[in-house]
Amino acid sequence: MTFSISARCAKTGMFGIAVSSSSPCVAARCAHARAGAGVVATQNITDPSLGPRGLDLMASGLSAAVALERLKATSPHIAYRQLALVDRDGGSADFSGDKTLGRHHSMAVKDVVAAGNLLADTAVPERMVETFVALREEALGDRLVAAMRAGLAAGGEEGPVRSAGMLLVRAVAWPIADLRIDWSDDPIGELAALWELWKPQMEAYVTRALAPGSAPSYGVAGDR
Repeated sequence: MTFSISARCAKTGMFGIAVSSSSPCVAARCAHARAGAGVVATQNITDPSLGPRGLDLMASGLSAAVALERLKATSPHIAYRQLALVDRDGGSADFSGDKTLGRHHSMAVKDVVAAGNLLADTAVPERMVETFVALREEALGDRLVAAMRAGLAAGGEEGPVRSAGMLLVRAVAWPIADLRIDWSDDPIGELAALWELWKPQMEAYVTRALAPGSAPSYGVAGDR
């Protein structure tokens, strides 16, 4: 029903997550990230509260692995959950409960973890991680989008995906990218196109918040 990739950029300290599902509005429930703390994907039979709880634990200084153990020990119905975490040092951890749906798998390495359920092929997370790691010189958003495309090309879910999203956080209290395709026949393709639109404007919107007097002038795409 869902596949995702959660990651840290070792060069910038930015965190990001990209996710896709056959269900609508997947990023609203499954994607969680906080600057300086980490990133959490909570999926399968989703409990969105596990995202903020995992981020709070990592913000307190716990590693992804220890935070995951705390979540597992204190969360009811944990057998239904699939979780992926990356901490501020790039430590990664993953969990798939006994009641995770269908063919499922995950792969966690330094700075990145991919996970999925109801997959067409258990190789999907590996292809995603391999793609992400191979593009280490690229921007985090580009790497996440490429990994999602690779996951889809490797089979993706058993059925068609309908929604996708990407969340990026860095240094400020709000996401610098919060992109969502909530219902589409090609959500990952549309997410890639939306990222290409947003990417050249992203830093200008951060500047507008922090130093509006020095921000670029408003254009057609500017908010007012």
